[in-house]
Amino acid sequence: MREKVILICEECLSRNYTVDKNKLSNPNRMVIKKFCKKCNKHTVHKETK
Repeated sequence: MREKVILICEECLSRNYTVDKNKLSNPNRMVIKKFCKKCNKHTVHKETK
């Protein structure tokens, strides 16, 4: 079953992305390097609670 999750920037703490995630195959929190519009650079984004 897929569930929507929100990704938050590690540096500026802005919520930039919403993605779908399969909770059965990936039970851990997502960590992705994506572009942040506020920081204007690629930063690490983590899944929020």
